[in-house]
Amino acid sequence: MRHLKPEKEEKSGKLPLYLTLGIVLSILAAYFFWPAFGETVREGWEVLLSGDQERISDWVMQFGFWGPFFIILFMVLQMFLFVVNVMLLIIVAVLAYGPVWGSLLSLSGIIIASVIGYFIGKVWGSKVVHKFIGRKSSAKVEAAIARYGIWAVIIARVSPFLSNDAISFIAGAGNMPFLKYMGATIAGITPLIAFIAFLGNDLEQLKTGLIWVSVVSILGFIIYYFYDRNKRKKAGKIEKR
Repeated sequence: MRHLKPEKEEKSGKLPLYLTLGIVLSILAAYFFWPAFGETVREGWEVLLSGDQERISDWVMQFGFWGPFFIILFMVLQMFLFVVNVMLLIIVAVLAYGPVWGSLLSLSGIIIASVIGYFIGKVWGSKVVHKFIGRKSSAKVEAAIARYGIWAVIIARVSPFLSNDAISFIAGAGNMPFLKYMGATIAGITPLIAFIAFLGNDLEQLKTGLIWVSVVSILGFIIYYFYDRNKRKKAGKIEKR
């Protein structure tokens, strides 16, 4: 994986990039120039921030056919606004549409958001990434991805309480292969979605379970970190000989 590029470069296969830009610009244009749409988005954020699960479910279900569209839309928006954790949106989808359809909806939304975040990083590079998450945070995430590759992506996705939006931007800006990035994203987020779907109806049990999943995943990463560091030290000593 390369370091974050300071400027965008000419790449072959521009269609996915143009589609990404088109989606982002369309959402922004609708928000600012379509009053009804903007009001609905603002109301949705208020409901989501309330933390009232019944109110959230009722609000989503009132849209009927358009409900899944709004859930996916919020999954994309939260990547840029850093207000609502994607985990809450997964819970909303499961509560509103059940464990099977809610899980499929959540997975689809995260895939779409991940693709958009990846190509934003790929097109605009480090300047935009730094604006979203700051230079210091960018450097830390970049170093983790450069050293641990797809495992850094998997850990970020599977940990419920880690903010993983930076992963998408930096994976794109650092030219991580797209298929590897998406494979790691799906491998990390799928177990978390399945876990939430399994315990979604018992919120207290779900809360406890998510804490344990987060702790175990972080501990696993720490163990791997020290194992890797020890392995590198031994390799360095052998080379010196």
